[in-house]
Amino acid sequence: MEGQATTVSIQSDLESVYRLHGARLWRSVYAYAQDRHVADDAVAEAFAQALRRGSAIQSPEKWVWKAAFRIAAGRLQERHRSVPLKEVPAVRNPEPAWELLTALREVPERPRACLVLHYYGGYGTAEIARLVGSTPAAVRMQLTRGRRRLQELLEGGESGA
Repeated sequence: MEGQATTVSIQSDLESVYRLHGARLWRSVYAYAQDRHVADDAVAEAFAQALRRGSAIQSPEKWVWKAAFRIAAGRLQERHRSVPLKEVPAVRNPEPAWELLTALREVPERPRACLVLHYYGGYGTAEIARLVGSTPAAVRMQLTRGRRRLQELLEGGESGA
């Protein structure tokens, strides 16, 4: 009976994480991967794996974020390149978010992941380092490089980073 109660509790915890963070997590993975299918697969697979692991997960929210980004990175690595953003409409949307998403696809993968996790996911450098398998110092460097590249792109400069 206790095992059944634990399973229900874990499912409830994951359901709560999904309701509170699912959409934001998907948008973050999408901004990182630049591909709707990768974002769909990564988020769905992260929650499915969390359900299978059950009580072995101590912090469902952090685990799902980490898993989703690792799954997305694996999918992109399988393709041996970043996937171009295909869903951007031909006519520019006046919203600054489209400009940012378009510019993000020009930022290399590692700095892009750090930027999305920091500014959209709300994670600090130590947490990002754990999520991407790096060090806090390297994350700070990636954030600086990513911000610099985004600034160049958004201000109209096309010079390389």
